[in-house]
Amino acid sequence: MIKICGISDPKTLTYIVDHPYPPQFIGFIVNWKASSRYVEPDRLKELLTIDKKKSKYVAVIVKNDESTLEKIKGLPFDYYQMYDCSRKEIIKIKKKYNKKIIVALTIENKEDVKKYKDYKDICEIILFDSKGYEKSMSFDHNLLDEVEDPIEKMIAGNIQIDDIPSFRNKDYIIDLSKAVEDENGKKDINKINKLLNLAAKS
Repeated sequence: MIKICGISDPKTLTYIVDHPYPPQFIGFIVNWKASSRYVEPDRLKELLTIDKKKSKYVAVIVKNDESTLEKIKGLPFDYYQMYDCSRKEIIKIKKKYNKKIIVALTIENKEDVKKYKDYKDICEIILFDSKGYEKSMSFDHNLLDEVEDPIEKMIAGNIQIDDIPSFRNKDYIIDLSKAVEDENGKKDINKINKLLNLAAKS
């Protein structure tokens, strides 16, 4: 399964949802202003009028940002992807907004990986990401061999399109953003097409 993250314009979003092999998840940066992929609330509201069709819409949120959560609560998100939130905060958010939750953990070593155990019973998906946030850094994906529980796992961190076949036998949702952008940081339709076609065959 594939997640394309950091969508910020209607042309790209329309292309993705209309693709013969659309991704299972599409992510939007809703409060991390340091990211070039950040979408202002008014633009986000307009963007999400586009029918998601077969994909799920994911709001990417850093920290327990109550102001942003209130602004987006009426938007058609299927999941909230939460960074830097405590177990208690996740439980409260899930109950208040009635959304499925992706808990995002930033990974550098084995101890970081083990943190998933604190969240596995209160979320639908665990995302194992790098420490880079919007900088698309890497981490050693072999560290995830430590994860023994049958949880839904998403993986990010500087994954490239050509890496997709190497995950064929891994039970991961693959999360990409920078890999489908041009040199100016804009989503590239041709790269998105290549990714989705390759993923469909892998």
